[in-house]
Amino acid sequence: MTTTATSGAGLRSGPPALPPRHWLRTGWVMTASGWSANQFSALLGAYHSGPGLTEATTTALFGVYVLGLIPGLFLGGPLADRRGRRPVVFSALAVSALATALLMAGATVTGLLWPGRFLTGIGAGALLGAGSAWIKELSSPPYDTVSAAGAAARRSGLFLSAGFATGGPAAALIAQWAPAPLITAYLPHLVLSAAAALAAARTPETARAGGPLAATATATAAAGCGAGAMQAGSATAGPRTGGRAAVVGTTGGRVAVGTTAGPATAAAPTGGHVPAAATGNASETVAPAPGTAFRRLVAPVAPWVFVAPSIALATLPGLVDAGLTGWQTVYAGLVTAVTPGTGLLVAPLARRLAARHRVATAVAGLAAVILGLLLAAFAVAGIRPDAALLAAAVLGAGYGLCVAYGLTEVAALAPPGRLAGLTARFWALCYLGFCTPYAITLLTGWFSPATILLAAVVPAAATLALIARRGTRRTG
Repeated sequence: MTTTATSGAGLRSGPPALPPRHWLRTGWVMTASGWSANQFSALLGAYHSGPGLTEATTTALFGVYVLGLIPGLFLGGPLADRRGRRPVVFSALAVSALATALLMAGATVTGLLWPGRFLTGIGAGALLGAGSAWIKELSSPPYDTVSAAGAAARRSGLFLSAGFATGGPAAALIAQWAPAPLITAYLPHLVLSAAAALAAARTPETARAGGPLAATATATAAAGCGAGAMQAGSATAGPRTGGRAAVVGTTGGRVAVGTTAGPATAAAPTGGHVPAAATGNASETVAPAPGTAFRRLVAPVAPWVFVAPSIALATLPGLVDAGLTGWQTVYAGLVTAVTPGTGLLVAPLARRLAARHRVATAVAGLAAVILGLLLAAFAVAGIRPDAALLAAAVLGAGYGLCVAYGLTEVAALAPPGRLAGLTARFWALCYLGFCTPYAITLLTGWFSPATILLAAVVPAAATLALIARRGTRRTG
């Protein structure tokens, strides 16, 4: 008589279960942030023709966003490091929804547009600082042990770009054909904010209140045993340095460094700087402090992240749409889709460039900004909507490359427990670029817009040369 037994192993046969994608659920808060920022941009023409706001007023409203965003970043990021990601993210989502409600009311009471735009900045700033850090940590062990090195630093930028790319076109299309356009155009953001809150509700907290990142015993064990390889090709447990165990893995010319202080991993090209602490060799040359490296290699590039798209979104459409009577809002919506959309498409290129050299992505991004400014000047001089659309695409590529570079560097430089704070500093510098359209409007009293755009090439080229020189010095 034969007895057939079913083993426990047989019951568990089959492909291994994938870990929960917590980062994917949290990513929608970044999309909501990008959507809230860009929905107003596509409606600038509608505010001209509807409430009859002047160009100077609409451009100022575009810039008021930054006045709210800066304190939102500087308060939200450090607060998220001290109190946790979840409370800051959900509070910021609520502020963002309130801001959108004020913008809807601004269709009849235009004075409400000012606090609406200001609170939009507050909400977006807090979401950027806390949300970027949350996604980065959820993309790393112990919450994610399968993602490739470098994915953590890119995901928040991709989600944000998705919001930029869809918020503007949706608002423009609704404003073109829907009734009460300056009210109904904002409804999708309210729906998206609610959906983002529901999606993130089941996401675990990654930071302890008043302390460093919530690195659990699981993360410590993984680092100590060399098990948290993160698909980095090969991973070995490095010696302990100052109470931290380092895991170093290489793939495609990149080095992934993980510590027991938190789930975050930092990726840097092999041609670039690898923190000496990661090697565990006290005789190695001590790496510069994160603040010094941030000021030298990240801060100069950061403003150009949004100089490029702000020119494309707020400046170019109004200067080239004279022959598009009745279709100005749709054209503006198309520009708001093309600009960040191109930023999304260059993500694979950003990864390949970063694998070659630490500053290669920044150099390519700044070169794209320069080319975009030249094309924009040509389009404005000839009142060419087609050329302006091409310029917007090139400027969007510059945005995508520069933001990928900045987020990757910040992830590599941030000490344990300070990721959200350093991320907030980066975004604050980025959003200084949103003041560019207002500066152009002020300068048009003395110079033509095409001349101003050409003049902007000079500081962009100077920044490119500076970063290339510093990158060569650091890695040569």
